[in-house]
Amino acid sequence: MVLVHSPLEQFEVSNLISLNAPILGYLNISLTNFAVYSLLVLVLVISLHLAYKGTGSNDTKLIPSEWNIALESSYASINTIVREQIGLRNEIYLPFIYSLFFFIIISNLVGNTPYSFTITTSIILSVGLSVTIFLGVTLIGLFKHGLHFFSFFVPSGTPIFLVPVLVLIEVISYLARALSLGVRLFANMTAGHTLLKILSTFLYQLFSSSILVAIFTLIPFSIFVALIGLELAVSIIQAYVFTLLTSSYIKDAIELH
Repeated sequence: MVLVHSPLEQFEVSNLISLNAPILGYLNISLTNFAVYSLLVLVLVISLHLAYKGTGSNDTKLIPSEWNIALESSYASINTIVREQIGLRNEIYLPFIYSLFFFIIISNLVGNTPYSFTITTSIILSVGLSVTIFLGVTLIGLFKHGLHFFSFFVPSGTPIFLVPVLVLIEVISYLARALSLGVRLFANMTAGHTLLKILSTFLYQLFSSSILVAIFTLIPFSIFVALIGLELAVSIIQAYVFTLLTSSYIKDAIELH
């Protein structure tokens, strides 16, 4: 009898350590897999950059290491996004965009490790990030432009009788940003991991059935390996898209267009 597990089990948040203490009435302290992998991602991001600092910059070395080249290329790419999307005079947002990119890309790549947990498949994290960014961008626009910020919802040259309808459409479109940014990341990562889980379970059953079937299974297995490479590419692309759209939203708040 073959026991089939749901492919969605990999996204469940489970308690690893739970402590019930009769302090302040009833206090429950739990350490979940979500918390462990969140801390792991934080440690990895910090460690990667401390390792770069430890190897020295390219200014002090005749031939830079591959690690230095990789990190500096990433920095140059993020800097280009900030300059093109937000503007040369708004590079103050570069540290935030850079940190956001590395947090998401490391989270996605760690989640591609077998038997690990992908924190970006948690809608709490993904939508929480997008809502926080949405609120921050809105506050930037209000602090910079005051009440003039609300002119963002009235396209220039709009006939007066169309203003109520267009304002409603623009407001709904603007509020949708609070969810669309996070849902896009959540949906892409969840869909990819679910597909890989289903295919891996199916291939395992074929490989364990008989030698003849296992030989023919090598063909779909090669496709499965290609899909793993595609999922790695999606992990990188989603981090890029998330930071690109965040930069675009900041630009809209600053320039009101």
